[in-house]
Amino acid sequence: MKNIAVFCSGYGSNLQAIINSVKKKKIKARIALVLSDRVDAYALVRARKEKIPVLYADPVDFKDRVSYDRFLILNLKKKKIDYVVLAGFMRLMSPYFIRCFRGRVLNIHPSLLPSFKGTQGIKDALSYGVKITGVTVHFVDEKLDHGPIIAQGALEIKATDTQTTLAERIHRLEHKLYPQAVRLLIENKLKIQGRKVKQK
Repeated sequence: MKNIAVFCSGYGSNLQAIINSVKKKKIKARIALVLSDRVDAYALVRARKEKIPVLYADPVDFKDRVSYDRFLILNLKKKKIDYVVLAGFMRLMSPYFIRCFRGRVLNIHPSLLPSFKGTQGIKDALSYGVKITGVTVHFVDEKLDHGPIIAQGALEIKATDTQTTLAERIHRLEHKLYPQAVRLLIENKLKIQGRKVKQK
């Protein structure tokens, strides 16, 4: 059985969606580690409830980003991690980390990439006035919100939407789309060809 590590910085609702899919055997893998860069991340509470091993690593305790990522990789190797799933992890992975796990790190972003990259994807889409936004699951590469796209889901922005109401709908879409993409990865059904990801 494949081992997954999930990296989170906050509430961990996408982590919960993945936990639920594993428990229902829709994702045939083991969540072997939940890691956070924030000691107060509720994602750690979710993991402990499910008796999933947790690791808190504060970037301030390391001299630079590569040192931090070396520590992460050491712990991933100890747990024999096959895939890394970023679920609201608010740090950019170093090129060193990506080289070690190329093609094995997923991220989810609350916009239809390549539009509205960065930490304010929902707010930026609403402010810009686009009529359609959504969610993107992609492989992680050395650039921010840039790697090959695995899946996207779209939704219409309503005239009455606020940032809060749009975020709620975006999150519901994320909780559906992300476990599906993780399942495809675990089942070795994804093939990267340049910028494109094809299902085998």
